[in-house]
Amino acid sequence: MIVLHYTAMTDCGAAQARLCDPASAVSAHYLIAESGTVVALVPEELRAWHAGAGAWGAVSDVNSRSIGIELANDGAQPFAAPQMVALEGLLADVMRRWQIPPERVIAHSDLAPGRKVDPGARFDWRGLALAGLAVWPEVDPEVWASPVRVAAFLAALRAFGYPDAPADTLLAAFRLRFRPWGTGALDAVDVALATDLAARFAVDATGSAA
Repeated sequence: MIVLHYTAMTDCGAAQARLCDPASAVSAHYLIAESGTVVALVPEELRAWHAGAGAWGAVSDVNSRSIGIELANDGAQPFAAPQMVALEGLLADVMRRWQIPPERVIAHSDLAPGRKVDPGARFDWRGLALAGLAVWPEVDPEVWASPVRVAAFLAALRAFGYPDAPADTLLAAFRLRFRPWGTGALDAVDVALATDLAARFAVDATGSAA
């Protein structure tokens, strides 16, 4: 799989220095600057230390089963257009080389809900999905009148790949990626979006997928 991050630093050079410093105990396969420059830091076939504690589907050691891409961004600014263009090109290449499907391109916040929030609410997941590089849910407007079932929502998230976590933590992580404008308690739209993702992109529970 591929995990997307932001650096949470204001300077790309400082982020690169930290990612290359053994004392920091953190690394990634790629770093993309705001200008669109792509810096290869760790060979794809080697393990990088970018995911930390977390899981996706049956994969609990995400570092050993993923490629990490860091985007130079402090978390409060929009992602620069050249940076997103470069990301799309890099994703297409990596996905082709490793036969990674769009549903296996995830956020750091997906695998570590409550612990991580990157790449954050400003990241354009829908744009990536339109380019075939990620997934996006589809929902019928009629679901606004559907009943809200917490158990159904949690089951759908688990089927899609999210790890076990408290319901409010999972709702926050889910909305961060798929409905960043959403507020308040769980509603019918959240349930419908999660149900659609689970139906179309159920994670491989055996953990055998890339």
